[in-house]
Amino acid sequence: MDVMVRFRAIAVVLALMVVGCASPPSADVDAAKAAVDKAVTAGADQYAADSLKAAQDASAALDTELAAQQGKWFKSYEKTRELAAAAKAAGDKAAADAVAAKAAADAAAAKAAADAAAARAKPKVTPIRVGGNVKPPVKIKDVKPVYPAMAQSAHVTGAVIVEATIGEDGKVIDAKILRSIPMLDKAALDAVRQWEYTPTLLNGVPVPVVLTVTITFGR
Repeated sequence: MDVMVRFRAIAVVLALMVVGCASPPSADVDAAKAAVDKAVTAGADQYAADSLKAAQDASAALDTELAAQQGKWFKSYEKTRELAAAAKAAGDKAAADAVAAKAAADAAAAKAAADAAAARAKPKVTPIRVGGNVKPPVKIKDVKPVYPAMAQSAHVTGAVIVEATIGEDGKVIDAKILRSIPMLDKAALDAVRQWEYTPTLLNGVPVPVVLTVTITFGR
């Protein structure tokens, strides 16, 4: 009986010694650290900030657990392994998110550059003045001018003549005053710039046109 008790006691001591002398999962910890570092190198701080923060938080939790185990007489690294796996997964995700976001940003930038190059390469068409064989476009969106209160109080009335350039898509792309009434000019331009027309076709191709419009203010 005493022999059995002693055997069990020795077994317990040996088990405790094994646990106390357990080695930290260095390979797992190193893999986790490498994954987070890879995310930083991939530009996660710029393209996947939230994912990178999650990975860094997981890495910090891993460091805390390692420090806690180092201060113990009997060490157990099961939780350390779990935290290392979580930190590695978070690091891998942050790296993948960064790569995907950077690819999307690069594609958008390339498209914008291509569109800008195409716009520069597109030959500029001189607007055609309405008249003769060029019929005036049909207005499809009308915005009435706002009669300025100050002009009304001063009994300022009259007609402001505006030269409007209509783009190929029918929208007003430019407007300038031909006959001015200073207190009414801005209201006239603000209204005209919001007008829209049907595109003007020349030989079946949309072209910009110039036309003159009159905005009348009065009671």
